[in-house]
Amino acid sequence: MRYRLPKFSPPQILVLGFAAIIMLGTLLLMLPISNVGGKSLEFINALFTATSATCVTGLVVRDTGLDFTTFGQVVIMVLIQVGGLGFMTMATLFSMVFKRKISLKDRLLLQEAMNQNTMEGIVRLIRKVLTYSIVIELCAAVIYSIRWAFDMPLGRAVYYGLFHAVSMFNNAGFDLFGGYRSLTMFVDDPVVNLVTMFLIVSGGIGFIVISDLAGFRKNRKKWKLSLHSKVVLSMTAALIVLGTIVIFIFEFTNSKTLEPLGWGGKIWGSLFQSVTPRTAGANTLDIGSLRQATQFFIIILMFIGASPGSTGGGIKTTTFTILVGAVLSMIRGREEVVLYRYRLAQERIHKAITVTMFALFFIIAVTMVLTATEDASFLSILFETTSAFGTVGLSMGITGKLTVLGKVLISLTMFAGRLGLLTMAYALGPKKEKELYRHPEGKMIIG
Repeated sequence: MRYRLPKFSPPQILVLGFAAIIMLGTLLLMLPISNVGGKSLEFINALFTATSATCVTGLVVRDTGLDFTTFGQVVIMVLIQVGGLGFMTMATLFSMVFKRKISLKDRLLLQEAMNQNTMEGIVRLIRKVLTYSIVIELCAAVIYSIRWAFDMPLGRAVYYGLFHAVSMFNNAGFDLFGGYRSLTMFVDDPVVNLVTMFLIVSGGIGFIVISDLAGFRKNRKKWKLSLHSKVVLSMTAALIVLGTIVIFIFEFTNSKTLEPLGWGGKIWGSLFQSVTPRTAGANTLDIGSLRQATQFFIIILMFIGASPGSTGGGIKTTTFTILVGAVLSMIRGREEVVLYRYRLAQERIHKAITVTMFALFFIIAVTMVLTATEDASFLSILFETTSAFGTVGLSMGITGKLTVLGKVLISLTMFAGRLGLLTMAYALGPKKEKELYRHPEGKMIIG
């Protein structure tokens, strides 16, 4: 009797694919060659680091710059690149290099991985994703290298430039400066700030938007942004401006953050901390020293996260925009949600509500468990959990103090945040079946 291999759906393949990459990364990081001192890294710490890198989060239990060798750092950088672009995107790259035909099943997987509604033009989009990623990362690496060549040997500056360009564009937040300092020494450095923020935003708005913007160069007369791009760009800009103002006001008199800095440092620090919750994880101010009001505000920004089809996590800017639009429509007594003169289908609104509720319940559940298992304040645990779910990587300093159970839970949270709770639900749940009948309409009192 011939044994038949089980057939997996696209969501199941994505989940298994990311899990396989994480396990491979875990094994490589456990090797003595990956660790300073030539000792094997504990399995739980290797798993946490591999998950954080593949899910482009940036939470660390071992200092990337001090505890890992160059080999270990390169493994982390490769995991970040594969995790940020998606393993199916990388597989498509190899298929194109070796001139292998992209099958229908591959296109279905790419459609799921890129969160697209149709397979039309999906391979063309992947080509653009790869091209834009390589060009942006290389340009940023060159600028980083030139800047850091003034502070370190040229070879080291080039290596640092490449690592941080990959890390920041993929919104991972890993850095090599050691001591868990992130980019705090560059709080008022315009070059590092501008390049890093550009990488974070360009990686966070999504490849669809980048492709849309790039189309302007081909035909200026017919260039027109899609509704998706308009919503992503406007909401991203609004959140960055609002975040900068709120952080500047709350931290202006904080002696541990903005107060000692000049006006330039205050503005750069506020702006950078407003951009980085787009799921980047780098920081130029000490997160643990921020006021609680600022920390809670950053939690909200991390929960919203980046945009669909990007390297970031969170519920996404488009989901948040739809929710705001639905609330405003209800207040105004309108039956439909209209954005930029386009009416949104009820299915989109239902999906936005489902994604948001899933995320809230998940974060609440993990936070409750961690509150019982970890020796830390509630706000620190909520911050850590939201950061993991949004694949942000910002921390108030409790990551290295997590128990084994805490590390496992945060690892699962990063995994769920990178793939998306709906993808996880589709992968683990039964196949969807079309309903053959409709129930009678019921009425309830709300509010």
